[in-house]
Amino acid sequence: MLAAMPDSAPSPLSAGGVSPRAGGDACPGTLRLHRADDGALARVRIPGGVLNPGQADALRAAAERFGDGELHLTSRGNVQLRGLGTECGGGLADLLTAAGLLPSAAHERARNIVASPLAGLDGSPSLGPWLAELDALVCGSAAAATLSGRFLFALDDGRGDVDALGADVTLIAEGHSETALLRIGAKDEAFRVPAAEAPRAALLAAEEFLRAARDPGAWRVKDLPDDVRTELARTIGSAAGPAVHRPRPRTATPPAPGPHGSAITAGVPLGRLTPAQWRLLTETARRYGGELRLTPWRGIVIPGPVPRPEAAEALRTLSGSGLITAPDSPWTGVGACIGHPGCAKSLSDVRAEAGAAVGPPGRLPVYWSGCERRCGHPHGEWIDVVVTPDGHRISHVRGERRDPPTTVRNDPAALAAAVATARA
Repeated sequence: MLAAMPDSAPSPLSAGGVSPRAGGDACPGTLRLHRADDGALARVRIPGGVLNPGQADALRAAAERFGDGELHLTSRGNVQLRGLGTECGGGLADLLTAAGLLPSAAHERARNIVASPLAGLDGSPSLGPWLAELDALVCGSAAAATLSGRFLFALDDGRGDVDALGADVTLIAEGHSETALLRIGAKDEAFRVPAAEAPRAALLAAEEFLRAARDPGAWRVKDLPDDVRTELARTIGSAAGPAVHRPRPRTATPPAPGPHGSAITAGVPLGRLTPAQWRLLTETARRYGGELRLTPWRGIVIPGPVPRPEAAEALRTLSGSGLITAPDSPWTGVGACIGHPGCAKSLSDVRAEAGAAVGPPGRLPVYWSGCERRCGHPHGEWIDVVVTPDGHRISHVRGERRDPPTTVRNDPAALAAAVATARA
C-alpha cells in the first residue's frame, strides 16, 4: 500500500514551458519578507499551532527587537510580525532557528499544517505523533520545498473542525482505530489508509499534486482543471486504500472560549496580541503543562492540565488583559484584515470600523475586508463586509455560494445595524 506512488516529484516549473503562475506565489515567510505600508512583514509557520514557552518567548523577542512589538495570529494558526526593518532578515532567522522555529530554510513556507486544537484533550485522539512526523517528512522532501506557500495540510481528530477548512491534503483520525482517512482537496470521498502510515501518505499525496500541477502551474488542488483534479484523486486512490464517502463539513466549529475539561481557551480580538498579552499567555502555559496551541480561528488553547479551581482565576486574568474568555463576548466571531494604514490596498481602517460596530454576539462570524482581496477571510458560512468606493458591501457567504449583497453608504450606525442583522 502506498508503494505505487513515486517517492518524489520535481518542481512543477522544472519540466519546461511557461506556467500561468510562473512567478511563484507571493506568500511571505521568515526569509522572504513582504513590504507593507507599516514596514516589512514576516510570517512564521507553526505546524499545528503548537509552541512551547521558550518558542513563544522567542517570538515575542523577535516582535519587540525587530518589529512593532505586536504578534498577529493568522487563519492558519501561524504568527505574523509587522513593522519590521527591511534589513532584519538575518537576525530574525538566527533567533527563530535557535528556538527551533526554522528547522529548514528551504521548507519554511511549505510547513503549512493546521490541526484540531483540542485533539487529545477531550477523549479524542492525540495528533502529536502525526504532526511531528508529517513536519519532519515535509522538511526532508526536496520536492516539498517547491510547494506553494498557499498549499495546506490539515490533521483532523475526527470532529471535523479543520476538515472544514478546505485544505489540499487532510488526514482524519477514525477514533483510536488503526486506520485513518486521506482527503484530497474538497472531494466528498476519502481514502482509508493505515494510521501508522498516514503522515507518509499525506506527503506522497502532496508530491503527486506537484506532478499534476506541472502543466497548469496550480498552487492548490482547487486550482487544478477538473479533469486533472479527478486524475490526481484516481492516482492517489490507486496507491492508497478503499474510497469512503465522507462529505466534508461545510462550516468549521472553533473551540468556544473558556474552560474545556482541564484545558482553557482564549480568543484574541482581531487576532492582534500586545507583548503584555503574549507574555501573560506564555506564563500561563509555562505554569500549566508547558504548551500553547494557536488555532486557525485566531485563538489560543492552553492544554494544561489546569486544575479546575485555578482555571476560573486564570480565565479572569486573561479576560482582564483584553482577551476573549467567554462565548458571550461581543468580540466572538469578529475578524478583520489589517486594513489601512497597514495595507496600501485597503480603502478604510476596517479594524476601527469593526470595533465601532461590535455589538451582541451573532450566530455567524463576520469578517471585515478593506478591499476585494479579503485576506485572511474564514471558510464555511460567514458574513462578508467589504469596503468599496461606493460604501460597505455586506453579503452572506455559504461555502462557494454568496447571497445578493446590500450596500451601506457612509453611515456608521446603519452599518452596525446591518451587520448585526446579517449575523443574527
